[in-house]
Amino acid sequence: MVMANNKGELTFWDHLDVLRGCLVRILLAAFSASVVAFTFKEQLFAVVLAPSHASFPLYRLIGAEAFQLHLMNTGLTEQFMIHMKVALTTGVLVTSPYILYLLLGFITPALYENERRYSLQLTLSAYSMFLVGVAVNYLIVFPLTVRFLGTYQVSSEVQNMLTLSSYIDTLLGMSLAMGLVFELPVLSWLLAKLGLLKAAWMSKVRRHAVVTILIIAAVVTPTSDMFTLLVVSLPIYLLYEISIGIVSITRKK
Repeated sequence: MVMANNKGELTFWDHLDVLRGCLVRILLAAFSASVVAFTFKEQLFAVVLAPSHASFPLYRLIGAEAFQLHLMNTGLTEQFMIHMKVALTTGVLVTSPYILYLLLGFITPALYENERRYSLQLTLSAYSMFLVGVAVNYLIVFPLTVRFLGTYQVSSEVQNMLTLSSYIDTLLGMSLAMGLVFELPVLSWLLAKLGLLKAAWMSKVRRHAVVTILIIAAVVTPTSDMFTLLVVSLPIYLLYEISIGIVSITRKK
């Protein structure tokens, strides 16, 4: 039990105890969700491997031709380790609202009322945009990348045999990258709120921004092909244009 001093305030060590309890609850929640995800192996990988099938909703929506990808395993322990990695990632993602709630509960008592309001708004916006980025990657960017690269052939004599490890690493890497990239509007709002960013300046350097976007897309993209580079660059450019509007509105307010 955490005890306060004579003034009713928590000491430094009391805060450490509260933080330790918060971290323990986070670890328990993430571990429990990961164990549950691990036990539902069939359902979990039905979702993870869905973009590799021609029946994926995006392919039917755009009228893509039927295709078939062959995933293979080359390591003795690879499938088990991938199962654990995907289950752990799923557990953290599922419990992320609870984790965010605990972290905010630990931090916000030390803030003033106006700081709490802005920090809550900033945190929820950043979290929401990260989830949107992950969803856009899973539903649009990654499926287009998988279909293009998985079916691309330099000759009919060369067959594509994709490893499961390559597929999972690309999915997780691109999901994380797109989640971080989608923080651009939130970051722009914050800088505009602090008076450090203006819409006029962002419009003026738009050409330079395009080059920077291509460089960022090349860095965050696990693959090195031009198709994936363009597919990733387009959402980032749209986010940049949206950020200009957000900055303009924020500066006026």
